[in-house]
Amino acid sequence: MSTEDRPPAPRSLAEALRARGDASLGALLRSRPDLITPVPTDLTQLATRAGTRASVVRALERLDRFALQTAEALAVAADPATYGELLGLMAGDDADPAVVAALPHAVGLLREQALVWGDDDRLRLLRTARELLAPSPQHPSPTGLGPTVQEATAGMSPGRIQEIVAAAGLASTHDSVSAVTALAGLFTDRARMAALLADAPADSLDVLERLVWGPPYGQVTADPAPRLRWLLDRGLLLPTAPGTVVLPREVALHLRRGLAHRVAEPVPPGVEAAAAHRPQVVDSTAAGQAYTALATVEELLKDWDEGGPAVLRAGGLSVRDLKRTAVALDVPEPTAAFWVELAYAAGLIASDGEADERYAATPAYDEWLEQPPAERWSRLVTAWLAATRTAGLVGGRDAKDRTLSALGPGLDRSAAPEVRHRVLALLAELPEGAAPAAESVLARLRWERPLRGDRREDDLRGRLAEWALSEAELLGVTGRGALSTQGRALLGAPAAPAAAAKGPEAEPAGPGDKLPVHHHRSAPSAPLSPAEQAVASAAAARLLAPLLPEPLDHVLLQADLTAVAPGPLRRPLANMLGVLADVESKGGATVYRFTAGSVRRALDAGQAASDLHAFLAAHSRTPVPQPLAYLIDDVARRHGHLRVGAASAYVRCDDDAVLSEILADKRGAGLGLRRLAPTVLAAQADPVGLLEGLRAMGFAPAAESAEGDVLITRALAHRTPPRAAPEPVPDGPPVPDDTLLAAALRAIRAGDLASTAPRKPGSAPTADGEPPRTGAAETLATMQAAVLTGEAVWIGYVNAEGTASQRVIAPIRVEGGFVTAYDHTADEVRTYPLHRITGVAELADDAG
Repeated sequence: MSTEDRPPAPRSLAEALRARGDASLGALLRSRPDLITPVPTDLTQLATRAGTRASVVRALERLDRFALQTAEALAVAADPATYGELLGLMAGDDADPAVVAALPHAVGLLREQALVWGDDDRLRLLRTARELLAPSPQHPSPTGLGPTVQEATAGMSPGRIQEIVAAAGLASTHDSVSAVTALAGLFTDRARMAALLADAPADSLDVLERLVWGPPYGQVTADPAPRLRWLLDRGLLLPTAPGTVVLPREVALHLRRGLAHRVAEPVPPGVEAAAAHRPQVVDSTAAGQAYTALATVEELLKDWDEGGPAVLRAGGLSVRDLKRTAVALDVPEPTAAFWVELAYAAGLIASDGEADERYAATPAYDEWLEQPPAERWSRLVTAWLAATRTAGLVGGRDAKDRTLSALGPGLDRSAAPEVRHRVLALLAELPEGAAPAAESVLARLRWERPLRGDRREDDLRGRLAEWALSEAELLGVTGRGALSTQGRALLGAPAAPAAAAKGPEAEPAGPGDKLPVHHHRSAPSAPLSPAEQAVASAAAARLLAPLLPEPLDHVLLQADLTAVAPGPLRRPLANMLGVLADVESKGGATVYRFTAGSVRRALDAGQAASDLHAFLAAHSRTPVPQPLAYLIDDVARRHGHLRVGAASAYVRCDDDAVLSEILADKRGAGLGLRRLAPTVLAAQADPVGLLEGLRAMGFAPAAESAEGDVLITRALAHRTPPRAAPEPVPDGPPVPDDTLLAAALRAIRAGDLASTAPRKPGSAPTADGEPPRTGAAETLATMQAAVLTGEAVWIGYVNAEGTASQRVIAPIRVEGGFVTAYDHTADEVRTYPLHRITGVAELADDAG
């Protein structure tokens, strides 16, 4: 294409956007969704919004390290810069081939996000981005470069500038501008600059070496040393303030051999495998962890079944309640906080909203319990992937130095879902069975989202990644650090071949073992939509189901009053055994212990001795031991022998000798007992306190109703009203879907057509860009004329909601106070009330 045939270079970002196709504009709006909220009226407004500080900061923070380095190099280049100049800053004199290969993609990414515009011969960094990235004394550039010669000499006297020019071996000039230009030309001329530095003292070169990679500022005294005086005289160091000097940018670039960055990083660091296991071992380990996760959540909710801890006034759990929960679950406090937050994110627990507010299970918990184990696991991990609440922050401090509590406010971090998904996606890129080195995962994430100024103490993404790795292991998404088959499915990655997914159990490979090769399946790079995630979670549940142990319908009774459950029990058996016995230990097998108190608990729940004997005989693979049968019969024989009712409270018994024994027992002095009749005692204590007091004395009383019937006491499950799971806090506006994007592009194009259509002379818009105001008679006359000529006109229109817009229409007919026209901006025929048209202007003949 000849120079004459080339389209003119865009003069602004709006013109550059106007030259883009719909696919390119769509890519911009997907990468920067904040630009579409709300939809801009035209491309000029889109360009203005793309240049706002908040939007540019957000876009820069989402660049990878090399793209950000490219933007930083453009910020220290001339404005505009050519692609060749940018390549020199990035690749240096040696033209690093990796940088040469990666730079076109980085420039294309910056162009796509409207941070850079213009052709390769006139690349322009967005002005706001340049202001953010260019070096300044207050905000040093990551490049370590200082100001240019022109910027550093801005306040210098003309005489001093001429002295520097003369000392550098340049001819004197008639003004300061040409002198500064000559000095900058010297510093950018490699041959002349090399000759100048060849005469420099060695210790002067040492000074330059210390400043060359930044920071470029140094301190000098009022009487500088000879090595500094030599540099100051020739402008190789320039004063910026009393006692402060700076290395000019041109000098630093010469010493750096043209490089803007000490180390360019065009290629992301790889994720290294720290260990390798057979995929079958990973899957079975992960399945065991998944089962433990289900059991832990069930135990947590069972512990809170009758009403959990109180809600703090500021919200959340108290430190003491979190400690109690950790002891009950037999886990460290940070892990207990994770399980509590996970149950909350899944909608299984919430506050009950009562006056004495407490945490309790929700009705959704009962529904969750009825689901198959794999589906219950799927619900937990799906909630974990999407949750913005971050349990790892519990125990830390917020901005006001207040302690962050579990279930309390201040735990939402909108970046958490993206980081979790990205961590798992990086694991999915490794061969199956490979566990990553955690530091390599963190290094990769830092490359993808570099820290501004490399502030390690503010590395939230790094901490989120570390928590994601440990939480994925707790949930069984990973096993032995490697992503499991069900974990890959959870990300939407294709499942492994059947031969790789099935096989005999094997131990991890040793140093000399040769592992079978199972190539990884790539996972989607972005989090899935809710519909896609539901499909992926269902696939993961199907893969997990065969790996979970089948619930058992039996236990092994032992002579020491214990029962051993060699695996998970079916729910009715587990529930009944949980009432009849106390859990003594957990692990691969659960040990239950029978005591007089636990048997009495079952009798209080309405069971008879015969029912307990039948239950144990039906579910034990071993004969019921005689000591256990004796224990049940002995407790049942005494159970209900005493009856406690409400007087304030009373005790009645057919055997008056037993009542005499109670009255004689000093331990009952606090109950305030006195005999009313040979078989009845009255008490000052309430019925509950009387029951507990008599049991503490070794008796087995039963409560009775006002009618004299034995009351059956069952633990009442306390449930909250229906509660929705907490909504994740979004990380900015969501990425628009295809439907919204198409509608937005159409509206932007239409508005741009209306705002840029050429007008006839005398039809110029008002100062604010709106069509000129016209009276009703002029509007009607112009419309009627346009119907006769078939020409399009430019109108201002206010709809019934009061929203003003500009439109380009071709009137078809005017009658009854309405104009029917083809609306070019909407691409359809519409009818407009004439009284809502605020102004009309004729378009130029070439407006089409």
